[in-house]
Amino acid sequence: TAKYSPNAHVLIISNPVNSTVPIFAETLKKAGVFNPKRLYGVTTLDVVRASRFVAEVKNLDPKDVKVTVVGGHSGVTIVPLLSQTGLEFTKEELDALTHRIQYGGDEVVKAKNGAGSATLSMAYAGARFANSVLEATVGGKKGVIEPSFVKSDVFAKEGVEYFSTNIELGPEGVEKIHEVGQISDYEKELISKAIPELQKNIEKGNKFVQ
Repeated sequence: TAKYSPNAHVLIISNPVNSTVPIFAETLKKAGVFNPKRLYGVTTLDVVRASRFVAEVKNLDPKDVKVTVVGGHSGVTIVPLLSQTGLEFTKEELDALTHRIQYGGDEVVKAKNGAGSATLSMAYAGARFANSVLEATVGGKKGVIEPSFVKSDVFAKEGVEYFSTNIELGPEGVEKIHEVGQISDYEKELISKAIPELQKNIEKGNKFVQ
């Protein structure tokens, strides 16, 4: 990519995304062609799962449930902001939903007896994100918002160089990175657990290239 298409938009879906995005970034930096606006870690699957699981609990249509998910793309780094859905949850529901959203991939692997993973939903999530990038960059569509694990200042003070929040896409790629917004104490606690794990994952990716 660095040699033959240095201006490409690169969508990283290979796990562990928290480390593969930094690996790609460092590789592009070495070649002198890194553009943070054009490198995306695809975290759409977490949002798709979150909408589905919340809809199940509340007897709603997943299409009508919008859940913002921030952080990273594995385990405790996946932080669903359920307080922003406008729905009410008991502490038990919050605990169960958060765990299910964080470890939904493991659930599928178990259901398939280790013979596969969530291939269909992965494909859907990847296609949805790719389509959004195309609509914004080639199609000139405005206001295209998707979650993505990108180079971000949102938690830079805490030493986290990459973070997933909603981003607005434009002709050049990442046009605007959204903050996490108003969150509950429960979610602040989840983020405080996610940050050290993200630091480790990102560091691992950076070191891999050195």
